[in-house]
Amino acid sequence: MTEVTRALMLFVPLILFATAGALYVPPGSSGGGDDDEVILASLPRLPAWAQDDLPDFSVYRDATERKVAFFSFLYPRIVLANSRILLEREYLESLASKAELSNREERWLTDQAQRLRVDAPTGSNEQFALLRKRLDVIPPSLILAQAANESAWGTSRFATEGNNLFGQWCFSKGCGLVPLSRVEGASHEVAKFSSPYQSVRSYIQNLNRHPTYQLVRDLRLQNRQAEQPLSGLAMAEGLLGYSERGEEYIKEIRSMIRYNNLEFYDQEFRNLLGERTPAKFKQLASAKADTALLPGAEGALASPFEG
Repeated sequence: MTEVTRALMLFVPLILFATAGALYVPPGSSGGGDDDEVILASLPRLPAWAQDDLPDFSVYRDATERKVAFFSFLYPRIVLANSRILLEREYLESLASKAELSNREERWLTDQAQRLRVDAPTGSNEQFALLRKRLDVIPPSLILAQAANESAWGTSRFATEGNNLFGQWCFSKGCGLVPLSRVEGASHEVAKFSSPYQSVRSYIQNLNRHPTYQLVRDLRLQNRQAEQPLSGLAMAEGLLGYSERGEEYIKEIRSMIRYNNLEFYDQEFRNLLGERTPAKFKQLASAKADTALLPGAEGALASPFEG
């Protein structure tokens, strides 16, 4: 049953402007095709539902109902993006174990290194180590909390008009939406995406390669090396540069994770991955319907507000 106290939660104010780290928008925002994934034969085509627009979350008057609808829409898109990254990681590891690489394999490594801003000789141990650190998933709890915060639970102008859930900026004229409060002389816009999925994909790439989020990646690597589950609460520490509010922003994101029990989705994602085989990753990355990726199978809790 839904906990009554959760329905009384005040929505966290929308953070419209950020510091340097969050300003950068990787390829994938407006201005053409925004699937920036490097070509990989084992990576299935995006399912049709990945291009669905954002629902109208303003129709929900009850706070808890809106949250459930928001998380239920966004979580499958997080699973989709993370599953595709895991397929890329599997391919990366297969190349790392080879004594000699083909031209096509070297080209894939070069393209990934360029996308993720890795500067190291192609095929070197250094390149593989850096790519392992940057070609990795982000815990659903962290993504859900930031998306809710930055998009006012999917109701902000930038979310509804540009499918932008994370407040990412772009800097070429016409690349996005002009902020109504933009100061005179500024040229930035708030990026537009063809779908919320592409916004999620772009956000993950931003955390995976921008120098401002080095600590995010360091904390994730520590979890990997200790063979511990990735923690959105822990990785939030690396978001100091995401907002001009600094430590207060980090506290707010962590509070949202705790209050909304968003670690529930981290556990659900681990359960969904099962034994973490390439076949499983491919199955998740090509799900025919977003509902197939939702929690609630086999009598399990369907949302963090149950129990």
